[in-house]
Amino acid sequence: MKIWRKLSRIGAVPFKGSVYLLPDNEENHEYFQWLVAEVIRKGGEGAFVQVERIESMQEEELIELFNRSREKEYRPVEDGIETVERGIIPLNQRGGLENRKKLIEDFNRLAKEFELIRKIDFFFSKKGAALEKRIKAVRDEIKTFSPGEIAKPDKLIPQKDRKNYQGRIWVTRKRPYVDRMASAWLIRKFIDPKAVFRFIGDDQTGHLEEGQVTFDMSSGELTHQGDLCTFEVLIKTFGLKDRVLKKMAEIVHQIDLKDEKHQAPEAKGVEELLKGLRKTVTNDGEILEKGMALFEMLYASKTQ
Repeated sequence: MKIWRKLSRIGAVPFKGSVYLLPDNEENHEYFQWLVAEVIRKGGEGAFVQVERIESMQEEELIELFNRSREKEYRPVEDGIETVERGIIPLNQRGGLENRKKLIEDFNRLAKEFELIRKIDFFFSKKGAALEKRIKAVRDEIKTFSPGEIAKPDKLIPQKDRKNYQGRIWVTRKRPYVDRMASAWLIRKFIDPKAVFRFIGDDQTGHLEEGQVTFDMSSGELTHQGDLCTFEVLIKTFGLKDRVLKKMAEIVHQIDLKDEKHQAPEAKGVEELLKGLRKTVTNDGEILEKGMALFEMLYASKTQ
């Protein structure tokens, strides 16, 4: 049951028997590695394979399999948004305030649930796109009679003081890639200049020492939120205002999430360099340091 919950949380869909599918990307590849290791440690049997195709299904059928699963998860949110939409009408008509607070709380909760599902909506299902438009319309409508009370994405991310994060050990996943490299660079340059980095499996977070900070891990203290990658979350969490960071965040987001939210022309070149780095260096610490050096050069190139 624990393994099933983890699979569900990362968006895996059941295929046949005890076989589950995820799109092939760096993060999912690593996550399956850790999950199989956990199954074996618990006395079970597990394995994972990377395949180009499944002989019995066309690519469109596989995508539909994922989309149906996401649509099922969207349904409670959709029903909740419909209830909120109905609640807006009497509020607008009577100008009443008695139910306003609950309606806004319900909406903020539903919007947050939607963002969590959208993160694993790998193929951008039609229901997800339609629901996103409805949520935006409801947000705009509520603002007309309750400005300032709708939670913005930034408000969902707790603010932290850099003074409390000095000289820490920052823990992340093994085999660092774009978001971890960029986040480590950001941490050492803007948050904790004496930061030390350590690498563990995603299932080892229960064995951390006091004072260690986890980032870019599924259960990390500082990690993806909604449609934001860890690099973006760190910027917002610590209130970093450097204008160059905004441009860098678009590049990191585009490489890491590939959701077409940004169109950063530099992303392709940076991605190729990072892929080459991972192919030529095997030590995690060295990969991270060289990746951080690359992002330092990128920062310098955009600083006038």
